[in-house]
Amino acid sequence: MAVVEVPAFTSFSSPEPNKGADRGRDGEITRWEEKTKLHWYGQIAAKGSLDLSLNLAGELPAGARLKLTVSAQDGSSKGRAVEGKATGELVAFGKVEVSAPGYYRFELEGKGDRLPALKALVLDGPASEGAHFSMVERRNAASIHLGYPVPDEAKEEVEWFYLEVTPKTDPLWSYYMATGWHRGYFGMQVNDPGERRIIFSVWDAGNEAVSRDKVHDEHQVKLLAKGDGVHAGGFGNEGTGGHSHLVYPWKLGDTVHFLMRAQAEGDKTTYTGWFRKSKETQWHLVASFQAPKDGKFLHGLYSFNENFIGSNGDERRVCEFGNGWIRTKSGKWIPLTEARFTHDGHGKSERLDRSAGTIGKRFYLANGGFVEDTNKGAVTKAYDAMKIPAAEGKAPTEAELEKLPMK
Repeated sequence: MAVVEVPAFTSFSSPEPNKGADRGRDGEITRWEEKTKLHWYGQIAAKGSLDLSLNLAGELPAGARLKLTVSAQDGSSKGRAVEGKATGELVAFGKVEVSAPGYYRFELEGKGDRLPALKALVLDGPASEGAHFSMVERRNAASIHLGYPVPDEAKEEVEWFYLEVTPKTDPLWSYYMATGWHRGYFGMQVNDPGERRIIFSVWDAGNEAVSRDKVHDEHQVKLLAKGDGVHAGGFGNEGTGGHSHLVYPWKLGDTVHFLMRAQAEGDKTTYTGWFRKSKETQWHLVASFQAPKDGKFLHGLYSFNENFIGSNGDERRVCEFGNGWIRTKSGKWIPLTEARFTHDGHGKSERLDRSAGTIGKRFYLANGGFVEDTNKGAVTKAYDAMKIPAAEGKAPTEAELEKLPMK
């Protein structure tokens, strides 16, 4: 048997993910409020009993009571609540039985005028063997990607990239990125409860990661045009570059179409992005940027699903990507029917609730929620490949491309 100590600050808070408790870099939870519930999630590998306790940073304050509820994330077992008994800096909850392996939720509630500072949730007993929890401060789900191989005939001259995106869930702080390439990205975000955005960004040349003020003018991306209502400026802290976004009320289940173009000339390339909803015929310009030190067409094509603020990484994010096409400079449209799944380092060892797969003629990316992907054929290993039948729809017509707005 192996004792598993899960740092307190890896827990999630409800009903408000960013409020109700302070999280210290030493792993502790302090200033915890009675109305706030804390919950940890873990993948239990063995059935049997779990002996549960909490390590406190000091003794339990007089009058305070703690209750821990354990339940299977897939809903296969009803949650069992147990009251804690304090001895010094330890609160023991006793044993609960785990009937089957899987993801489990451990939810802590407190009553009293003053609640204790918490150090760690502790699991012991036969069912703790092989248990997996994320042990790091970062609480967002793993960032996951679809990489689209380009046929040899088009590798050096992909001028257009078209893709349709359908969000199946829309938690706060989700970014469903549609048409990414070696120099930038283009997609849709949920920014706050009342604001959603279409975002198009292009990286500067050079290696500056934080401050655009340090990037020489000759290395900076230049804005050439932007659509009505579009905000454009610069960005930093993830590389630097030109940023544009439109506050736009896309809705859950909407299919949004993304189209971008690369026009290479000398050692510069102009990148332009347009979007429209599936029930519209009119394309909307987001922005057009000229990138220096480039002169290339599109390569490194990809999409991603990202939880860009981490306090609600316990919510499930699922998005579908389909009817993808590329067009070469010579005018040939080629459907994108293959993709490879990858994830970031957080998904390698900490957050294993990440996957990809196919649904009909579309790919999907799923992360967060601490659940298993039960879809037949789901992939979870980096560089696993997937294939879909020929694209379900059509690429933009020549007439559409000729009418694209440029202001």
